[in-house]
Amino acid sequence: MPHHKAQAKSLRSDARKHLRNKSVKSNMRGLVRKLRETTDHEEAAVLLPRVVSAIDKAAKKGVIKQGTAVRNKSRLSKYVAGLTA
Repeated sequence: MPHHKAQAKSLRSDARKHLRNKSVKSNMRGLVRKLRETTDHEEAAVLLPRVVSAIDKAAKKGVIKQGTAVRNKSRLSKYVAGLTA
């Protein structure tokens, strides 16, 4: 139990932030998984901008670090480029 009012408030706000971050991260992971499962180049090329947008939003909100976002986008772009057209 917290000993101060500020600590109690921090616990409540941290719980809300945790749920919000969990939702953003889960959405991002689902899109990445969907992109990784595709084997068709055209379908992947259509899906890539949505995935990149979700990664950028997660980085902007602080759910993932900026370097992690850049690395993920690079690897996904490389994956899509490697698919046979």
